[in-house]
Amino acid sequence: MIEAGAIAAALIGLFSAVSTRLHNRIHDLDRRVDTFELRIAENYLTKTEFSSALERVEQHMVRIENKLDRLANCDNRIS
Repeated sequence: MIEAGAIAAALIGLFSAVSTRLHNRIHDLDRRVDTFELRIAENYLTKTEFSSALERVEQHMVRIENKLDRLANCDNRIS
């Protein structure tokens, strides 16, 4: 009977050790995922921000095209 109690205690201790190690690994993984999410949020644009920036670039490109067209039309008139 004492042997059965010793075996049960050993199994409970083993289960406890495995459970604690597993919990620590999950906790570490959760912390790493949180850090990764924070880096993503800090370093990358949202679609809205990207669209806004792209719209500004397109507006500037249209202005440059219009200026080039006006310059080209002036050269055609002189010739």
